[in-house]
Amino acid sequence: MTDYMKGKVIVVTGAAGGFGRLVSEKAAALGARVVAADINEMLLNETVGQIRASNGQITGLKTDVSSREQSDALAKHAIETFGSIDVMINNAGIMPLAFFADHAAAKDAWERCIDINFKGVLNGISAVYDQMILQGRGQVINLSSIYGNFPVAGGGVYGATKAAVDFLSESLRQETQGKIKVTNVKPTGVPATGLGAGVINPMAVSGILGGNAEAYMGRFAQAAEGKVPAELMDPENIEYYALDPAFLADQIIYAINQPWGVSISEITVRASGDAYVI
Repeated sequence: MTDYMKGKVIVVTGAAGGFGRLVSEKAAALGARVVAADINEMLLNETVGQIRASNGQITGLKTDVSSREQSDALAKHAIETFGSIDVMINNAGIMPLAFFADHAAAKDAWERCIDINFKGVLNGISAVYDQMILQGRGQVINLSSIYGNFPVAGGGVYGATKAAVDFLSESLRQETQGKIKVTNVKPTGVPATGLGAGVINPMAVSGILGGNAEAYMGRFAQAAEGKVPAELMDPENIEYYALDPAFLADQIIYAINQPWGVSISEITVRASGDAYVI
């Protein structure tokens, strides 16, 4: 396919690991100029160093996306460094799954979840909006989740933040048609990103699994022990049970690598054998 990536200036939040690092690496390899942001400066510097070692064009800036001032400073840094902002990927997020009965243990993480997953996306949109309108074009990619599709036990706060991202994305699309392309990405479970480290109560994942909970949680336990049957970890197998983050990163790159007049508005990427019910 035609290469529409080369030369684009792409800002990526949460770039120190997971989807963010993968997308940054893949975009830079295709000739994009990457502005990487993360609150973890040490790991962010690793991302920047690895991409520079591969001759990629990248700059990094420590950023807490929950801060409007730091989000604005990120956009300013991108413009001062590369002269424009073509794509904003609001990827930073945490996943503190917990039941309401866990409120005492979860309350601080829930507040941070709202600050990062919801306010952080709003801050990212606001930070790049004027520049994209001034340029006459741009693309905003927001990382939502299948948790935003429907409320489930154990996902109340996290799912609410992702449903809010869905609303922000569609509202932005309607307001900026012909000016800013908007892509809303809804991953399924992707264990290898490390997002699960934020889970408060491991049993809270049962809500999104419904009647599949016992069998699938048993598979996660097998994975922790390195005992999952090889065929279930093979993406060529229809029973492939858990998505490798590289496959999602590839689809985000695909959404960017389009003519300006073509917008991939929404993507859900799943392992075909996963057990999630929404």
